[in-house]
Amino acid sequence: MSTTLFYSDEKKASPRDSVDEKISSETSSIDEVPKLVAPLSSTGGLPSFWSREKVDLDAIATQPSVFDDPVTLEAYRPPPAYENVHRFDPLARWTWREEKKVVRKIDFRIMIWAFIMFFSLELDRSNISQANADNFLVDLGLTTNDFNLGNILFKLSFLCAELPSQLVSKRVGPDVWIPCQMVLWSVVSLSQLWLSGKGSFFACRCLLGFLQGGFIPDIILYLSYFYTKNELPFRLAWFWISNYSADLISAFLATGILRLRGHNGKAGWRYLFLIEGGLTLLVGLFSFALMPPGPTQTKAWHRPKGWFTDRDEVIMVNRVLRDDPSKSDMHNREGLTVKMIWGALKDWRMWPIYLLGLTHMVPVVPPQTYLTLSLRNLGFTTTQTSLLSIPSIVLGMLGLLFMTFVSETINSRVGATIVLQFWALPLLIALYTFNKATSQWVYFAVVTLIAGYPYVHPIQVAWASRNSYSVRTRTISASVYNMFVQTGGIISANIYRKDDKPLYKRGNKDLIAICCYNIVLYIGTYFFYRTLNNYREKKWKSLSTEEQKQYLETTKDEGNSRLDFRFVY
Repeated sequence: MSTTLFYSDEKKASPRDSVDEKISSETSSIDEVPKLVAPLSSTGGLPSFWSREKVDLDAIATQPSVFDDPVTLEAYRPPPAYENVHRFDPLARWTWREEKKVVRKIDFRIMIWAFIMFFSLELDRSNISQANADNFLVDLGLTTNDFNLGNILFKLSFLCAELPSQLVSKRVGPDVWIPCQMVLWSVVSLSQLWLSGKGSFFACRCLLGFLQGGFIPDIILYLSYFYTKNELPFRLAWFWISNYSADLISAFLATGILRLRGHNGKAGWRYLFLIEGGLTLLVGLFSFALMPPGPTQTKAWHRPKGWFTDRDEVIMVNRVLRDDPSKSDMHNREGLTVKMIWGALKDWRMWPIYLLGLTHMVPVVPPQTYLTLSLRNLGFTTTQTSLLSIPSIVLGMLGLLFMTFVSETINSRVGATIVLQFWALPLLIALYTFNKATSQWVYFAVVTLIAGYPYVHPIQVAWASRNSYSVRTRTISASVYNMFVQTGGIISANIYRKDDKPLYKRGNKDLIAICCYNIVLYIGTYFFYRTLNNYREKKWKSLSTEEQKQYLETTKDEGNSRLDFRFVY
């Protein structure tokens, strides 16, 4: 159940004959380079943290790829416009020790700051939940229906901005566009200090959604420049851990900041928006200096030597291209045409993943969104409510890491992501049976378990990225997938209604039905991709070796429509 690039001759895992005769001039650290070895592990790269496989750190780490065969080398050779083409070398060889050192550098220089930026996003888009613990709705004269409408407007604006944001980012570069986004939304976020009623609340929700939309797929595309497809899911898991970290730290911050209620005659939630918006503004300003355009573009006036040596750049570029040759099909500042956009949108092979994005989190989002309001309605104080939201955050964080581990270990996306539905279903059934006599602590326990669901969204984001294959389609598919997720958020915001409170019996029955639908959809997706792969496998094997070579040299198929591409599921 993995993506496969088939080689066109009998030397499927062997280098070209000339590999042993010519070694890149930059491999001086290796005295004698042996023949290219087969992939060390099923991950196709550095051994993962849970792998028990032993590796000789001074052995050659270069993995077999399409660049080892003369025919496929020319078919997949990076074009001159590719920004890293000067570091491409099909004969480059490096050791596991060198690769491990380079990946550590990338984690430290690139991944940590991506973590901090996403932390900032979540801080500004989730602090409204903490504000609810401080009578936010009462102070502004809002009802829960107004709150729902505000969430709908936020998600709708977020959705509408996804594709335009990707187009801007692809044209000017994520290193320019992402910091601009952060500065702009931070200004709006801290301006919520002056909210005065329904109109200003709705306006800020719309502006925040529009300015934050596209940030996540922009960052994911940016990270794909540095990591292989098997390294990215685990990095994305940590990327989304920042989501939970922001919620966790925000809960602690809120317990202190909300105590400022009454200071200078202002509500505590006003200070919450001001302080947290100011923090993210600083992160946005620093991001202009801490986001290089790409692996070979880290030199700037404030870092004249760059972050990586020439040798590091050779390793970074070639290991990523060997893992996924399609990453060279577009310059990192090359815009998308209308034809490219339309081609990606009509790719029916991606539609099952889009449908999963639409509904997979709907069963758990309403109870999670209403957690703080529900706790206040149960009689807990502002401080107690903030602290009681922490267990669900910690539980969700652990579930995210565990399910990412499961996904890569069993190499099954459906098997790992369907778990969310089986987690939610019995809890929603229990929630549906509650009545006014139910203990507040029993209610708290069940809702906390629902809100602490295993967060499989990062796995599905990486799944969509791998199945779209090329940069041009990946750029669009990431936005389209996230648009479906935001649409699912709009659906979620309409499940719990004012006339159904406080137990939301009708809403919980709807959530149970959607959960059952999701289970059927996941099973259908599994068989969809399995059938498609089996069809391509039979068709490919029916071709002779010469016909396979001719296909690779002459095909006009692109991305995941290629006969030699296999979908992950």
